Amino acid sequence: MTTLGPKSASWRINGERAVVLGWPCAILMQFAHPLIAAGVAGHSSFRQSRLAPLVRLHGTIAAMLALTFGDDPTAEAAADRINRIHDRVTGTLSKSAGPYAAGTPYAAHDPHLLAWVQLTLLDTVPRAYEMVVGPLAPAEKDAYCVEARVGAARLGLPGELIPPTFKEVSKAVSARLSDGSLVVTDAARTLARDILRPGTPAPWPLGRIHRLMTVGLLPAELRVAYHLSWSVRDAAALARWSAGLRWASARTPAAIRRWRAARRGGCPRP
Repeated sequence: MTTLGPKSASWRINGERAVVLGWPCAILMQFAHPLIAAGVAGHSSFRQSRLAPLVRLHGTIAAMLALTFGDDPTAEAAADRINRIHDRVTGTLSKSAGPYAAGTPYAAHDPHLLAWVQLTLLDTVPRAYEMVVGPLAPAEKDAYCVEARVGAARLGLPGELIPPTFKEVSKAVSARLSDGSLVVTDAARTLARDILRPGTPAPWPLGRIHRLMTVGLLPAELRVAYHLSWSVRDAAALARWSAGLRWASARTPAAIRRWRAARRGGCPRP
């Protein structure tokens, strides 16, 4: 299995700590698929306690770092842990939602559900990077999409389900937004509230930035479906905060700005 290297777009983009500010938007996009929302609501532990979201975030970051910066054994071990979790996530939809009838089966290993998860990340993470770090060349965003096939293959997602360019990713997301396959259910709205207002509130201004970026990056159709307000003032506030974060990023040492694995050239083996 091919691993990524220091010159890859993935090392550049995923190496920035601030990029995780884009993850909540991707998660809300994922929850907009009724089968994914049902799977998370029925099997996830992140609502079990006030600290559970932080524990889950820590685990997700560790997995991302291992898959991006780890050597083959490290990345394989991280993928194995994710796949074992996915083994347990199966069930059926309890209520009809859009084109999905009650009783429709779901499984976390379903390649079409995995593909939607991947699409949300490929759509959102580069946009978050440009918002809080700096511009990316079109070739870098395209390379990021192609490189995603490495980690996706470890999770059982065929490469042909991942568009090879950022433009095609955007087109695929737009198609999903209009083809009726995304339906924000009550379960998704409940999960979204936990994402937007975690049990352990972030101190100001992190809480403010968190909500602005999550809702601001979200496609307008999904904002409406989630019943999330968004105003001209919110858009202006996001623009101001984004400009400030880019200014700070350009002046912050890599030792603070980037993950240790990105600075040291790889993750330690488990």
